[in-house]
Amino acid sequence: MVNKEIIIEHIEPTELLGVNNRYLKSVQQFFPKVKIISRGNQLFISGELREIEQVENKLEALTKHIKEYGNLNQSQLENILGKEDSTVTIYDEQAANLQGETGDVIVYGNGGKVIRAKTPNQKKMVEAMKHNDILFAIGPAGTGKTYTAVALAVKALKNKEIKRIILARPAVEAGENLGFLPGDLKEKIDPYLRPLYDALDDMIQPEKLKQHLENRVIEIAPMAFMRGRTLDNAYVILDEAQNATDLQLKMFLTRMGPHAKFIVTGDLSQIDLPKKQQSGLVRATKILEGIKGIEFAYLTYEDVVRHKLVKDIIKAYDKDIE
Repeated sequence: MVNKEIIIEHIEPTELLGVNNRYLKSVQQFFPKVKIISRGNQLFISGELREIEQVENKLEALTKHIKEYGNLNQSQLENILGKEDSTVTIYDEQAANLQGETGDVIVYGNGGKVIRAKTPNQKKMVEAMKHNDILFAIGPAGTGKTYTAVALAVKALKNKEIKRIILARPAVEAGENLGFLPGDLKEKIDPYLRPLYDALDDMIQPEKLKQHLENRVIEIAPMAFMRGRTLDNAYVILDEAQNATDLQLKMFLTRMGPHAKFIVTGDLSQIDLPKKQQSGLVRATKILEGIKGIEFAYLTYEDVVRHKLVKDIIKAYDKDIE
């Protein structure tokens, strides 16, 4: 009889063991000759050495699956337990249908959802962040600027390349004034930040996302809250940057710490600033182009990933401006 202790690291124990140890009970049923006891993030296994090693291999395969896809369900668990080569991670059905295309995958979201760069300019965003620390992603609505940026940040967090994600937006929308909105400051601001929450909802499990927000591993705030801070060991995204003034955008960019990545997204056709105020994003495209470490990705109606009519709407408005 051999006793072995295993420490569950880098993932939440409940992700591996299941609620009320539901997944652990399935593992126990698969290895009836081995006794497994869980205490917090510790597993105590008793049995013959060969069978303990088999259990350990299966647990490693399950852990690998969770790290890659962000979740584990009963069907995936049973597939992995039944697989002869326990080092092989079982992809979910959606991912399996994408054989030969996995190079474009950025991250796997909830339920194994495949989140990938879908257009040439989205792919340019992904490639740009491999070689640069600041990226400006500029283009019309529906081109996936924000979604791709958030996916890159979530990937970096999951891979432990950074310690936190900071998402910011100017609190300016179509001339509305925060002071006239009901509720406290958070309730006033949250509607402006909803697109960022929506993207995170697709990529991180609800319990994990709630935990990250409470522990400030993920922070979502108006860009005005960035003043005076140094943002380091972080992926920092400024969304809707066309509504930042020149001084605001300069303030934001100069918050950058030595180990940070910044993505600035914006749509120059939807500037909601007062007519007398110049968009900081407009000026940035003129004075920052050509600086080493800063890249610009311009998306067009060809990159629209919403309803097909969105492309036609953007083209019609662009034509009318001409």
